Amino acid sequence: MGSFAMNLYELPIHNLHQKRLSGEVTTVEIVQSILKRLENVEEKLHSFITLSEDRHLDLAEKIDHKISQKELIHSLEGMPIAIKDIFSTKGIRTTCASRFLENYVPPFESTATEKLKEAGSLLVGKTNMDEFAMGSSTENSAFGVTRNPWNVDRVPGGSSGGSASAVSSGQSLAALGTDTGGSIRQPASFTGIVGLKPTYGRVSRWGMVAFASSFDQAGPMTRDVEDAAILLQTIAGYDSRDATSLEVDIPDYSQFLNQSIKGMKIGVIKELDLSSCDSEVVRIFQHNIEVLKDAGAEIVEISMPNISDAVATYYVIAPCEASSNLGRYDGVRYGQRAKEISGLLDMYEKSRDEGFGKEVKMRILIGTFALSAGYYDAYYLKAQKVQNLIRSQYHQAFQAVDAIATPVAPTAAYKIGEMINDPLKMYLGDAFTIPANLAGIPGISVPGGFTNNNLPVGFQLLTSHLEEGKLLKIAHCFQQSLQLTKPKMSI
Repeated sequence: MGSFAMNLYELPIHNLHQKRLSGEVTTVEIVQSILKRLENVEEKLHSFITLSEDRHLDLAEKIDHKISQKELIHSLEGMPIAIKDIFSTKGIRTTCASRFLENYVPPFESTATEKLKEAGSLLVGKTNMDEFAMGSSTENSAFGVTRNPWNVDRVPGGSSGGSASAVSSGQSLAALGTDTGGSIRQPASFTGIVGLKPTYGRVSRWGMVAFASSFDQAGPMTRDVEDAAILLQTIAGYDSRDATSLEVDIPDYSQFLNQSIKGMKIGVIKELDLSSCDSEVVRIFQHNIEVLKDAGAEIVEISMPNISDAVATYYVIAPCEASSNLGRYDGVRYGQRAKEISGLLDMYEKSRDEGFGKEVKMRILIGTFALSAGYYDAYYLKAQKVQNLIRSQYHQAFQAVDAIATPVAPTAAYKIGEMINDPLKMYLGDAFTIPANLAGIPGISVPGGFTNNNLPVGFQLLTSHLEEGKLLKIAHCFQQSLQLTKPKMSI
Protein backbone atom coordinates (compact mmCIF):
# COMPACT_ATOMS: atom_id res chain seq x y z
CA MET A 1 0.00 0.00 0.00
CA GLY A 2 1.13 3.54 -0.76
CA SER A 3 1.96 6.14 1.86
CA PHE A 4 -0.40 9.09 2.28
CA ALA A 5 0.24 12.75 2.90
CA MET A 6 -3.33 12.97 4.17
CA ASN A 7 -5.29 10.68 6.43
CA LEU A 8 -7.86 8.63 4.53
CA TYR A 9 -10.71 10.13 6.58
CA GLU A 10 -9.81 13.56 5.15
CA LEU A 11 -10.36 12.54 1.53
CA PRO A 12 -13.61 12.79 -0.44
CA ILE A 13 -15.48 9.64 -1.47
CA HIS A 14 -14.83 9.98 -5.23
CA ASN A 15 -11.08 10.18 -4.53
CA LEU A 16 -11.09 7.17 -2.19
CA HIS A 17 -13.15 5.18 -4.68
CA GLN A 18 -10.56 5.78 -7.42
CA LYS A 19 -7.75 4.85 -5.03
CA ARG A 20 -9.33 1.53 -4.12
CA LEU A 21 -10.07 0.69 -7.75
CA SER A 22 -6.41 1.33 -8.60
CA GLY A 23 -5.28 -0.79 -5.64
CA GLU A 24 -3.73 2.10 -3.68
CA VAL A 25 -6.03 1.55 -0.70
CA THR A 26 -8.58 -1.02 0.44
CA THR A 27 -12.13 -0.50 1.68
CA VAL A 28 -11.01 -2.07 4.96
CA GLU A 29 -8.35 0.65 5.36
CA ILE A 30 -10.94 3.36 4.63
CA VAL A 31 -13.31 1.96 7.27
CA GLN A 32 -10.48 1.53 9.79
CA SER A 33 -9.44 5.15 9.27
CA ILE A 34 -12.99 6.39 10.07
CA LEU A 35 -13.35 4.08 13.11
CA LYS A 36 -10.01 5.26 14.50
CA ARG A 37 -10.99 8.90 13.98
CA LEU A 38 -14.29 8.28 15.77
CA GLU A 39 -12.39 6.77 18.67
CA ASN A 40 -10.12 9.82 18.87
CA VAL A 41 -12.55 12.74 18.55
CA GLU A 42 -16.19 11.73 19.19
CA GLU A 43 -15.86 12.24 22.93
CA LYS A 44 -14.73 15.85 22.35
CA LEU A 45 -17.33 16.66 19.68
CA HIS A 46 -20.43 14.61 20.49
CA SER A 47 -21.51 14.47 16.83
CA PHE A 48 -23.60 11.32 17.33
CA ILE A 49 -26.58 10.27 19.42
CA THR A 50 -26.39 6.58 18.46
CA LEU A 51 -23.42 4.78 16.92
CA SER A 52 -24.04 1.81 14.64
CA GLU A 53 -22.97 -1.59 15.85
CA ASP A 54 -22.88 -3.17 12.40
CA ARG A 55 -19.91 -5.31 11.45
CA HIS A 56 -18.45 -2.80 9.02
CA LEU A 57 -15.04 -4.46 8.61
CA ASP A 58 -16.61 -7.78 7.53
CA LEU A 59 -18.64 -5.95 4.90
CA ALA A 60 -15.58 -3.97 3.79
CA GLU A 61 -13.66 -7.22 3.28
CA LYS A 62 -16.44 -8.55 1.04
CA ILE A 63 -16.33 -5.37 -1.04
CA ASP A 64 -12.55 -5.64 -1.41
CA HIS A 65 -13.06 -9.21 -2.62
CA LYS A 66 -15.53 -7.93 -5.25
CA ILE A 67 -12.96 -5.34 -6.39
CA SER A 68 -10.27 -8.01 -6.65
CA GLN A 69 -12.67 -10.05 -8.84
CA LYS A 70 -13.09 -6.96 -11.07
CA GLU A 71 -16.80 -6.76 -10.17
CA LEU A 72 -18.50 -3.38 -10.70
CA ILE A 73 -19.26 -1.56 -7.46
CA HIS A 74 -21.11 1.64 -6.61
CA SER A 75 -18.82 4.48 -5.51
CA LEU A 76 -20.71 4.60 -2.18
CA GLU A 77 -20.34 0.87 -1.54
CA GLY A 78 -18.49 0.33 1.73
CA MET A 79 -18.22 4.07 2.38
CA PRO A 80 -19.05 5.09 6.00
CA ILE A 81 -21.88 7.65 6.03
CA ALA A 82 -23.70 9.32 8.94
CA ILE A 83 -27.45 9.95 9.11
CA LYS A 84 -29.19 12.80 10.93
CA ASP A 85 -31.32 11.34 13.70
CA ILE A 86 -34.52 12.57 12.02
CA PHE A 87 -34.59 9.74 9.46
CA SER A 88 -36.36 6.53 10.41
CA THR A 89 -33.90 3.65 10.44
CA LYS A 90 -35.44 0.21 10.83
CA GLY A 91 -34.33 -1.45 14.06
CA ILE A 92 -32.10 1.51 15.01
CA ARG A 93 -33.20 4.11 17.56
CA THR A 94 -34.52 7.33 16.00
CA THR A 95 -34.86 10.09 18.60
CA CYS A 96 -35.03 13.45 16.76
CA ALA A 97 -32.86 14.55 19.72
CA SER A 98 -35.99 14.58 21.88
CA ARG A 99 -36.76 12.91 25.21
CA PHE A 100 -40.15 12.15 23.67
CA LEU A 101 -38.60 9.64 21.26
CA GLU A 102 -35.67 8.61 23.46
CA ASN A 103 -36.42 4.88 23.11
CA TYR A 104 -38.30 4.88 19.80
CA VAL A 105 -37.09 2.19 17.38
CA PRO A 106 -38.90 2.49 14.01
CA PRO A 107 -40.27 -0.64 12.31
CA PHE A 108 -39.48 0.85 8.87
CA GLU A 109 -36.71 2.59 6.90
CA SER A 110 -36.97 6.06 5.35
CA THR A 111 -36.74 6.23 1.55
CA ALA A 112 -33.55 8.34 1.54
CA THR A 113 -31.67 6.00 3.92
CA GLU A 114 -33.03 2.95 2.08
CA LYS A 115 -31.47 4.27 -1.14
CA LEU A 116 -28.10 4.76 0.56
CA LYS A 117 -28.31 1.20 1.92
CA GLU A 118 -29.12 -0.15 -1.54
CA ALA A 119 -26.01 1.63 -2.86
CA GLY A 120 -24.03 -0.33 -0.23
CA SER A 121 -23.00 2.52 2.06
CA LEU A 122 -22.22 1.76 5.71
CA LEU A 123 -24.07 3.53 8.53
CA VAL A 124 -21.64 5.12 11.00
CA GLY A 125 -24.46 6.27 13.27
CA LYS A 126 -27.31 8.71 13.86
CA THR A 127 -26.13 12.28 14.35
CA ASN A 128 -27.11 14.84 16.96
CA MET A 129 -29.38 17.74 16.02
CA ASP A 130 -31.62 20.44 17.43
CA GLU A 131 -34.72 18.76 18.83
CA PHE A 132 -37.22 18.07 16.01
CA ALA A 133 -34.87 20.15 13.79
CA MET A 134 -35.85 23.37 15.58
CA GLY A 135 -32.73 25.45 16.03
CA SER A 136 -29.61 26.80 14.37
CA SER A 137 -26.88 25.66 16.74
CA THR A 138 -27.46 22.03 17.88
CA GLU A 139 -27.72 23.33 21.42
CA ASN A 140 -31.44 22.41 21.60
CA SER A 141 -30.81 18.66 21.88
CA ALA A 142 -32.02 16.53 24.77
CA PHE A 143 -28.73 14.61 24.41
CA GLY A 144 -26.26 17.46 24.89
CA VAL A 145 -24.43 19.97 22.72
CA THR A 146 -22.39 19.11 19.60
CA ARG A 147 -19.14 21.03 19.14
CA ASN A 148 -17.48 22.52 16.09
CA PRO A 149 -14.28 20.65 15.11
CA TRP A 150 -12.63 23.94 14.05
CA ASN A 151 -13.06 25.30 17.57
CA VAL A 152 -14.69 23.14 20.24
CA ASP A 153 -15.96 26.20 22.14
CA ARG A 154 -18.18 27.07 19.18
CA VAL A 155 -21.41 25.67 17.73
CA PRO A 156 -21.41 23.59 14.54
CA GLY A 157 -24.62 25.27 13.37
CA GLY A 158 -27.98 23.58 13.18
CA SER A 159 -30.21 21.84 13.03
CA SER A 160 -27.99 19.32 11.16
CA GLY A 161 -25.00 20.21 13.37
CA GLY A 162 -24.11 16.62 14.25
CA SER A 163 -23.93 15.65 10.57
CA ALA A 164 -21.81 18.71 9.77
CA SER A 165 -19.45 18.06 12.70
CA ALA A 166 -19.11 14.37 11.77
CA VAL A 167 -18.19 15.08 8.12
CA SER A 168 -15.95 18.05 8.88
CA SER A 169 -13.99 16.15 11.54
CA GLY A 170 -13.62 13.00 9.42
CA GLN A 171 -15.87 10.80 11.58
CA SER A 172 -17.85 10.00 8.44
CA LEU A 173 -17.13 10.56 4.75
CA ALA A 174 -20.53 12.16 4.13
CA ALA A 175 -23.86 12.58 5.87
CA LEU A 176 -27.53 13.16 5.30
CA GLY A 177 -29.08 16.28 6.75
CA THR A 178 -32.42 18.04 6.42
CA ASP A 179 -33.05 21.67 5.55
CA THR A 180 -36.25 23.46 6.63
CA GLY A 181 -34.89 27.02 6.85
CA GLY A 182 -31.15 26.49 6.27
CA SER A 183 -30.42 23.45 8.41
CA ILE A 184 -28.06 21.86 5.85
CA ARG A 185 -26.45 24.99 4.43
CA GLN A 186 -25.77 26.95 7.64
CA PRO A 187 -23.99 24.09 9.51
CA ALA A 188 -22.06 23.34 6.30
CA SER A 189 -20.89 26.96 6.30
CA PHE A 190 -19.93 26.85 10.00
CA THR A 191 -17.88 23.65 9.60
CA GLY A 192 -16.26 24.16 6.19
CA ILE A 193 -18.04 21.46 4.19
CA VAL A 194 -20.49 21.35 1.26
CA GLY A 195 -24.21 21.26 2.05
CA LEU A 196 -26.87 20.96 -0.65
CA LYS A 197 -30.60 21.57 -0.20
CA PRO A 198 -32.37 20.13 -3.25
CA THR A 199 -35.58 21.44 -4.81
CA TYR A 200 -38.57 20.75 -2.56
CA GLY A 201 -39.88 17.34 -3.65
CA ARG A 202 -36.65 16.20 -5.35
CA VAL A 203 -35.84 13.80 -2.47
CA SER A 204 -38.60 11.82 -0.77
CA ARG A 205 -39.62 12.91 2.72
CA TRP A 206 -41.13 9.51 3.51
CA GLY A 207 -39.79 8.26 6.84
CA MET A 208 -38.33 11.65 7.72
CA VAL A 209 -39.84 13.00 10.94
CA ALA A 210 -41.81 16.13 10.02
CA PHE A 211 -41.16 19.62 11.39
CA ALA A 212 -42.66 21.92 8.73
CA SER A 213 -43.89 19.68 5.93
CA SER A 214 -44.01 22.31 3.18
CA PHE A 215 -40.34 23.26 3.76
CA ASP A 216 -38.50 20.10 4.97
CA GLN A 217 -36.07 18.67 2.43
CA ALA A 218 -33.33 16.04 2.79
CA GLY A 219 -29.93 16.58 1.22
CA PRO A 220 -26.24 15.65 1.21
CA MET A 221 -23.47 17.05 3.42
CA THR A 222 -20.08 16.21 1.95
CA ARG A 223 -16.38 17.09 1.72
CA ASP A 224 -16.68 18.56 -1.77
CA VAL A 225 -19.11 19.32 -4.60
CA GLU A 226 -18.38 16.11 -6.52
CA ASP A 227 -19.41 14.01 -3.51
CA ALA A 228 -22.59 16.10 -3.19
CA ALA A 229 -23.42 15.15 -6.79
CA ILE A 230 -22.83 11.45 -6.04
CA LEU A 231 -25.08 11.49 -2.96
CA LEU A 232 -27.82 13.52 -4.62
CA GLN A 233 -27.81 11.10 -7.55
CA THR A 234 -28.34 8.25 -5.08
CA ILE A 235 -31.12 9.70 -2.92
CA ALA A 236 -33.13 11.73 -5.47
CA GLY A 237 -36.19 10.35 -7.22
CA TYR A 238 -39.95 9.97 -7.19
CA ASP A 239 -41.60 8.10 -4.33
CA SER A 240 -45.31 7.27 -4.43
CA ARG A 241 -45.39 7.19 -0.62
CA ASP A 242 -44.64 10.93 -0.45
CA ALA A 243 -47.47 13.04 -1.90
CA THR A 244 -45.09 15.99 -2.41
CA SER A 245 -42.48 13.94 -4.27
CA LEU A 246 -41.89 15.16 -7.83
CA GLU A 247 -42.28 12.69 -10.70
CA VAL A 248 -39.47 14.08 -12.86
CA ASP A 249 -36.35 12.65 -14.49
CA ILE A 250 -33.11 12.65 -12.53
CA PRO A 251 -30.23 13.86 -14.72
CA ASP A 252 -26.72 12.43 -14.44
CA TYR A 253 -25.32 15.04 -12.08
CA SER A 254 -21.69 14.05 -12.69
CA GLN A 255 -22.03 15.42 -16.25
CA PHE A 256 -22.33 18.96 -14.87
CA LEU A 257 -18.94 18.87 -13.18
CA ASN A 258 -15.71 20.25 -14.70
CA GLN A 259 -17.59 22.61 -17.01
CA SER A 260 -16.92 26.24 -17.80
CA ILE A 261 -19.31 28.88 -16.47
CA LYS A 262 -18.15 31.46 -19.02
CA GLY A 263 -21.02 33.77 -19.93
CA MET A 264 -23.33 32.55 -17.17
CA LYS A 265 -25.15 35.28 -15.26
CA ILE A 266 -24.91 35.32 -11.45
CA GLY A 267 -27.37 37.58 -9.62
CA VAL A 268 -26.58 39.67 -6.57
CA ILE A 269 -29.68 40.92 -4.73
CA LYS A 270 -29.83 44.72 -4.50
CA GLU A 271 -32.03 44.70 -1.37
CA LEU A 272 -29.94 42.16 0.53
CA ASP A 273 -28.86 43.84 3.74
CA LEU A 274 -25.24 42.95 4.48
CA SER A 275 -25.01 45.46 7.35
CA SER A 276 -25.88 42.69 9.82
CA CYS A 277 -22.89 40.64 8.63
CA ASP A 278 -19.46 40.50 10.23
CA SER A 279 -16.93 42.45 8.16
CA GLU A 280 -14.96 39.24 7.50
CA VAL A 281 -18.07 37.52 6.11
CA VAL A 282 -18.61 40.47 3.75
CA ARG A 283 -14.93 40.44 2.72
CA ILE A 284 -15.05 36.69 1.93
CA PHE A 285 -18.36 37.07 0.05
CA GLN A 286 -17.00 39.88 -2.12
CA HIS A 287 -13.86 37.90 -2.85
CA ASN A 288 -15.98 34.89 -3.85
CA ILE A 289 -17.96 37.04 -6.28
CA GLU A 290 -14.64 38.09 -7.87
CA VAL A 291 -13.65 34.40 -8.16
CA LEU A 292 -16.84 33.74 -10.18
CA LYS A 293 -16.13 36.81 -12.31
CA ASP A 294 -12.59 35.61 -13.01
CA ALA A 295 -14.02 32.22 -14.00
CA GLY A 296 -16.00 33.98 -16.72
CA ALA A 297 -19.36 34.63 -15.07
CA GLU A 298 -21.19 37.90 -15.46
CA ILE A 299 -22.40 39.51 -12.21
CA VAL A 300 -25.86 41.09 -12.51
CA GLU A 301 -27.72 43.13 -9.90
CA ILE A 302 -31.29 41.91 -9.38
CA SER A 303 -34.19 43.23 -7.34
CA MET A 304 -36.17 41.24 -4.75
CA PRO A 305 -38.17 43.84 -2.80
CA ASN A 306 -39.63 41.37 -0.27
CA ILE A 307 -36.43 39.53 0.64
CA SER A 308 -36.28 41.29 4.02
CA ASP A 309 -39.72 39.87 4.91
CA ALA A 310 -38.53 36.26 4.58
CA VAL A 311 -37.59 35.65 8.24
CA ALA A 312 -40.89 36.98 9.62
CA THR A 313 -42.86 35.00 7.03
CA TYR A 314 -41.04 31.77 7.77
CA TYR A 315 -41.36 32.14 11.54
CA VAL A 316 -45.14 32.31 11.18
CA ILE A 317 -45.64 29.47 8.69
CA ALA A 318 -43.07 26.98 10.07
CA PRO A 319 -44.35 27.07 13.69
CA CYS A 320 -47.94 26.67 12.39
CA GLU A 321 -46.90 23.50 10.58
CA ALA A 322 -44.88 22.36 13.60
CA SER A 323 -47.92 22.85 15.85
CA SER A 324 -49.93 20.65 13.51
CA ASN A 325 -47.22 18.00 12.99
CA LEU A 326 -46.27 17.66 16.64
CA GLY A 327 -49.86 17.12 17.73
CA ARG A 328 -49.25 13.38 17.26
CA TYR A 329 -46.87 13.31 20.24
CA ASP A 330 -49.44 12.89 22.97
CA GLY A 331 -48.19 9.97 25.04
CA VAL A 332 -50.76 7.61 23.50
CA ARG A 333 -49.32 5.79 20.51
CA TYR A 334 -45.54 5.95 20.72
CA GLY A 335 -42.88 7.95 22.44
CA GLN A 336 -42.67 8.56 26.16
CA ARG A 337 -45.69 8.81 28.44
CA ALA A 338 -45.86 10.59 31.81
CA LYS A 339 -46.08 8.17 34.73
CA GLU A 340 -48.36 9.73 37.34
CA ILE A 341 -51.51 10.91 35.60
CA SER A 342 -55.09 11.56 36.69
CA GLY A 343 -56.84 11.35 33.32
CA LEU A 344 -56.52 11.75 29.56
CA LEU A 345 -55.98 15.52 29.49
CA ASP A 346 -53.48 15.27 32.34
CA MET A 347 -51.60 12.58 30.38
CA TYR A 348 -51.40 14.81 27.28
CA GLU A 349 -50.18 17.81 29.28
CA LYS A 350 -47.64 16.01 31.43
CA SER A 351 -46.28 13.85 28.60
CA ARG A 352 -45.70 16.93 26.43
CA ASP A 353 -44.28 18.97 29.27
CA GLU A 354 -41.74 16.24 30.10
CA GLY A 355 -41.08 15.19 26.50
CA PHE A 356 -40.55 18.50 24.67
CA GLY A 357 -37.69 20.94 25.22
CA LYS A 358 -38.04 24.72 25.60
CA GLU A 359 -37.51 25.70 21.94
CA VAL A 360 -40.00 23.12 20.66
CA LYS A 361 -42.63 24.21 23.19
CA MET A 362 -42.11 27.84 22.18
CA ARG A 363 -42.61 27.11 18.48
CA ILE A 364 -45.69 24.96 19.12
CA LEU A 365 -47.20 27.83 21.14
CA ILE A 366 -46.40 30.41 18.42
CA GLY A 367 -47.92 28.15 15.76
CA THR A 368 -51.02 27.29 17.76
CA PHE A 369 -51.60 30.99 18.49
CA ALA A 370 -51.17 32.01 14.84
CA LEU A 371 -53.66 29.34 13.73
CA SER A 372 -56.28 30.17 16.36
CA ALA A 373 -59.61 31.83 15.57
CA GLY A 374 -59.24 35.56 15.11
CA TYR A 375 -55.50 35.36 14.34
CA TYR A 376 -55.43 32.97 11.37
CA ASP A 377 -56.15 35.75 8.83
CA ALA A 378 -53.86 38.27 10.53
CA TYR A 379 -50.82 35.99 10.64
CA TYR A 380 -50.92 32.70 8.74
CA LEU A 381 -52.86 33.90 5.71
CA LYS A 382 -50.79 37.10 5.44
CA ALA A 383 -47.54 35.08 5.71
CA GLN A 384 -48.70 32.82 2.88
CA LYS A 385 -49.32 35.86 0.68
CA VAL A 386 -45.80 37.17 1.34
CA GLN A 387 -44.43 33.69 0.62
CA ASN A 388 -46.12 33.80 -2.80
CA LEU A 389 -44.60 37.23 -3.44
CA ILE A 390 -41.10 35.96 -2.60
CA ARG A 391 -41.64 32.89 -4.77
CA SER A 392 -42.71 35.01 -7.76
CA GLN A 393 -39.77 37.40 -7.25
CA TYR A 394 -37.36 34.46 -7.48
CA HIS A 395 -39.18 33.22 -10.57
CA GLN A 396 -38.75 36.66 -12.13
CA ALA A 397 -35.09 36.88 -11.11
CA PHE A 398 -34.31 33.53 -12.75
CA GLN A 399 -35.62 34.88 -16.08
CA ALA A 400 -32.62 37.24 -15.97
CA VAL A 401 -29.88 35.17 -14.25
CA ASP A 402 -28.69 31.57 -14.05
CA ALA A 403 -28.03 31.64 -10.32
CA ILE A 404 -28.06 33.94 -7.30
CA ALA A 405 -25.14 34.34 -4.87
CA THR A 406 -25.45 35.36 -1.21
CA PRO A 407 -23.59 34.73 2.04
CA VAL A 408 -24.90 31.69 3.96
CA ALA A 409 -24.99 33.31 7.40
CA PRO A 410 -24.17 36.77 8.80
CA THR A 411 -21.37 35.35 10.97
CA ALA A 412 -18.96 32.46 11.27
CA ALA A 413 -19.66 29.94 14.06
CA TYR A 414 -20.45 31.69 17.34
CA LYS A 415 -19.60 30.54 20.86
CA ILE A 416 -21.68 27.88 22.59
CA GLY A 417 -24.22 29.65 24.83
CA GLU A 418 -23.72 33.02 23.13
CA MET A 419 -27.16 33.20 21.50
CA ILE A 420 -29.20 30.60 23.35
CA ASN A 421 -31.02 33.27 25.39
CA ASP A 422 -31.61 35.54 22.42
CA PRO A 423 -33.84 33.49 20.07
CA LEU A 424 -34.65 36.49 17.89
CA LYS A 425 -30.97 37.10 17.12
CA MET A 426 -30.57 33.40 16.33
CA TYR A 427 -33.62 33.45 14.03
CA LEU A 428 -32.18 36.45 12.15
CA GLY A 429 -29.08 34.36 11.51
CA ASP A 430 -31.21 32.42 9.00
CA ALA A 431 -32.00 35.51 6.90
CA PHE A 432 -29.95 34.34 3.88
CA THR A 433 -31.02 30.68 3.92
CA ILE A 434 -34.78 30.91 4.63
CA PRO A 435 -35.84 32.49 1.28
CA ALA A 436 -34.85 29.35 -0.67
CA ASN A 437 -37.12 27.22 1.54
CA LEU A 438 -40.02 29.65 1.12
CA ALA A 439 -39.58 29.39 -2.67
CA GLY A 440 -38.80 25.64 -2.71
CA ILE A 441 -35.67 26.19 -4.84
CA PRO A 442 -32.30 24.41 -4.54
CA GLY A 443 -29.35 25.97 -2.74
CA ILE A 444 -25.80 24.98 -1.87
CA SER A 445 -23.20 26.14 0.62
CA VAL A 446 -19.61 25.74 -0.59
CA PRO A 447 -16.56 26.56 1.57
CA GLY A 448 -15.69 30.15 0.68
CA GLY A 449 -12.88 31.08 3.02
CA PHE A 450 -11.70 31.39 6.62
CA THR A 451 -11.83 34.22 9.14
CA ASN A 452 -8.63 35.51 10.75
CA ASN A 453 -9.14 33.10 13.64
CA ASN A 454 -9.51 30.10 11.32
CA LEU A 455 -13.28 29.69 11.29
CA PRO A 456 -14.87 28.54 8.02
CA VAL A 457 -17.30 30.75 6.07
CA GLY A 458 -19.57 29.34 3.34
CA PHE A 459 -20.68 30.82 0.02
CA GLN A 460 -24.29 30.25 -1.05
CA LEU A 461 -25.54 29.71 -4.59
CA LEU A 462 -29.20 29.32 -5.54
CA THR A 463 -30.81 28.23 -8.82
CA SER A 464 -34.33 27.81 -10.13
CA HIS A 465 -36.60 24.79 -9.50
CA LEU A 466 -35.03 21.44 -10.43
CA GLU A 467 -31.83 23.15 -11.63
CA GLU A 468 -29.54 21.17 -9.31
CA GLY A 469 -27.37 20.32 -12.31
CA LYS A 470 -26.70 23.98 -13.00
CA LEU A 471 -26.15 24.56 -9.26
CA LEU A 472 -23.53 21.80 -9.11
CA LYS A 473 -21.88 23.10 -12.28
CA ILE A 474 -21.37 26.60 -10.86
CA ALA A 475 -20.48 25.33 -7.37
CA HIS A 476 -17.90 22.89 -8.76
CA CYS A 477 -16.34 25.54 -10.99
CA PHE A 478 -16.22 27.91 -8.01
CA GLN A 479 -14.59 25.23 -5.83
CA GLN A 480 -11.96 24.48 -8.51
CA SER A 481 -11.29 28.19 -9.14
CA LEU A 482 -11.02 29.14 -5.46
CA GLN A 483 -8.63 26.29 -4.59
CA LEU A 484 -9.17 26.99 -0.89
CA THR A 485 -6.35 25.95 1.44
CA LYS A 486 -7.76 24.83 4.74
CA PRO A 487 -5.83 25.60 7.90
CA LYS A 488 -5.10 22.81 10.35
CA MET A 489 -8.07 21.74 12.43
CA SER A 490 -7.93 22.18 16.21
CA ILE A 491 -8.59 18.50 16.96
